Amino acid sequence: MTILLSTLNARYTHASLGLRYLLANMGALREQTVLMEFVIGAKTTEVVERLLAKKPRIVGFGVYIWNVEETTRVVAMLKRVAPEVTVVLGGPEVSYETDKQEIVRLADYTVTGWGDVSFPKLCGEILHGPKPLMKVHAGVQPPMADIALPYALYSEEDIAHRTIYVEASRGCPFKCEFCLSSLDKTAWPFNLDAFLAEMEALYQRGARLFKFVDRTFNLNVKTSQRIMQFFLDKLAAAPNDPVYAHFELVPDHLPEALKATIAQFPPGALQFEIGIQSFNPEVQTLVSRRQDNAKAADNIRWLHAHSHAHLHVDLIAGLPGEDVASFARGFDHLVSLGPHEIQFGILKRLRGTPIIRHTEPFGMVFDPYPPYTVLATDRIDFATMQRLVRFARYWDLVANSGRFAHTVNTLLGEAPFANFMAFSDWMYTRTDATHRIALDRLAKLVQEWLQLRGMSEEAAKALLASDYAGNVDKASSKPKGEQKQAAPERQVRHLAA
Repeated sequence: MTILLSTLNARYTHASLGLRYLLANMGALREQTVLMEFVIGAKTTEVVERLLAKKPRIVGFGVYIWNVEETTRVVAMLKRVAPEVTVVLGGPEVSYETDKQEIVRLADYTVTGWGDVSFPKLCGEILHGPKPLMKVHAGVQPPMADIALPYALYSEEDIAHRTIYVEASRGCPFKCEFCLSSLDKTAWPFNLDAFLAEMEALYQRGARLFKFVDRTFNLNVKTSQRIMQFFLDKLAAAPNDPVYAHFELVPDHLPEALKATIAQFPPGALQFEIGIQSFNPEVQTLVSRRQDNAKAADNIRWLHAHSHAHLHVDLIAGLPGEDVASFARGFDHLVSLGPHEIQFGILKRLRGTPIIRHTEPFGMVFDPYPPYTVLATDRIDFATMQRLVRFARYWDLVANSGRFAHTVNTLLGEAPFANFMAFSDWMYTRTDATHRIALDRLAKLVQEWLQLRGMSEEAAKALLASDYAGNVDKASSKPKGEQKQAAPERQVRHLAA
């Protein structure tokens, strides 16, 4: 074995699509290449020991915002104990601002951008000469038809226990300045027939949970419909062995033909991730986000009322030009549209994104360490931003988890943002923590808060008893009915509510 492809995933269930693309495209070096994945939190010495046990000549690391700090430690140790091993970096975190990164300094080479053909070429030069003189190599973007698809490289273990990530296209035509995809010129589709043949092969091998990483799945409606029809056909053929598909949806582009297809999916088979980010038109203009807010709201409303899709909608706090009052109005508006989950995110300054141009004009202060979260702006001071961070964490525990599906409506009342912020502030004073809060303790705290807000003990207990969280000992993740579910557990809890 000569070449080792490695990364530290955020969780075991996250199988690296990027590494599998590299492995699939190694060409003549394919038989000399092995993939080895780890999970963040692993001991650096153990990672290095396991890597070196394979006796590699080249180790290629996939570097992302969530693993760069730990990967830096791995690279530093690897180069100390085995300096003869060549280290090559790739991935979004090292594709920009390479001159400012310690991990790039430690490594031998870095491939920026697309690595499908550039990484194998670099490995060939390292192994057979002439040895490359440049440390940083700009990845070449090949024609989509020249990229070998990686799906056969998902193992039986992956299919049985991990999320299967797939993509029908790469890139994005939109220019939202907080997103790395804003640097793309457009979206590039893979050949649809070849892609669907790969999906069929995965399905026949037992894959049932497919997560599409396309940034703009519904950009080409005919393509979207063909892909969705693939899953509808599987559901019709085997309703007791259902598939589950996750797509990222452009919120203001939902024509009637696509709605008709979406409406055919049964409960527990479909999730849409929908990026709203902000409902403030001035903020949208500042960050170059084109979005018809009225149409986006109508589409979310329609999806909630007329489909069984699980709706996961994103908002970002800390964008330039947005204060707490503006964010609160957007949050309340989104709550009124009825999504199952609202992903309350705090702005991050991803390397290479144009959001940095707003740093001075809007007094934006970012954490210098990953994930480079905004700490303050001219509209939101540091202390308030930390309150929003805690709000986001408690919101995930209480509202998004599906464990308090009935109780959360009472918590939110007529002023969702203000009421949940009050609850969040109180929770922090009571617990001094946002993590490692056991579910039974969380349920008792929610009950205590309801009583403080004027609800009787009996009524609060009865309300919690109607929820998963109020029945911790006997709660089941299965929804009502006997039908087998492919959906993730917390979505099943929403479905069962």
